[in-house]
Amino acid sequence: MSGGHSHSFHLVEPSPWPALGAMSGFVAAVGAIMFMHDKPFGIPIMSAGLVFILITMFFWWRDVIREAEHQGHHTPIVQIGMRYGMILFIASEVMFFLAFFWAFFDSSLYPDTGVWPPAGVETFDPFDIPLINTMVLLLSGCTCTWAHAALLENDRKNFILGLGVTVLLGAAFTGLQIYEYDHATFGFKDGIYSSTFYMATGFHGFHVLVGTCFLVVCWFRGRAGHFNPEHHFGFEAAAWYWHFVDVVWLFLFICIYWWGG
Repeated sequence: MSGGHSHSFHLVEPSPWPALGAMSGFVAAVGAIMFMHDKPFGIPIMSAGLVFILITMFFWWRDVIREAEHQGHHTPIVQIGMRYGMILFIASEVMFFLAFFWAFFDSSLYPDTGVWPPAGVETFDPFDIPLINTMVLLLSGCTCTWAHAALLENDRKNFILGLGVTVLLGAAFTGLQIYEYDHATFGFKDGIYSSTFYMATGFHGFHVLVGTCFLVVCWFRGRAGHFNPEHHFGFEAAAWYWHFVDVVWLFLFICIYWWGG
């Protein structure tokens, strides 16, 4: 029984956030399209949409945290549904990246010029920054697992420490990728190699940034006393997402940086 109901399910209260989030996403997409086609006011419209997306995320997640920690709505049955939802979300993300890998292999296995990478493209050395970033991300997966294991043992000190180290490693990965992009010899519009490279690695970098924010929220929640060995799906979902990001990077490193270069 939860919230005065005679069942264990959570009947969500009316909320403005789904509608506001949808409208914000539409505005951001329109602005992005205008920006990419060099239309006036593209950047301001896209920026406004992104700001309202961030506002929606903040208040929506605030409500979810209240429902979980203070209102008792996240019963074991509700958590099962949330786990299925997270699994399906990660499956959709797998399909998202599969499209970029498909484009890369279609172009690399059957290049129009008969040569891959295309002539004149100076690729990155896979055993320089890409290898360092691989080690950083794999280590972050280990520290994330350390934090999860500590939480299951109700060792809050190591939970907070492991989670904090994971966040720092995620930030280090992002910093190294920015440095790598800054020293690239090719731009996004310089051909099929550069387009597929930046789409795949860039979207992965965005996922790392999102995952880092996800873990930062969990760190602050942990510091506030949230999560316990029996009730911590918010952190568990973040950990699943982070491990997914790790696995995608391994495929990117092997296929695009090493084999594709």
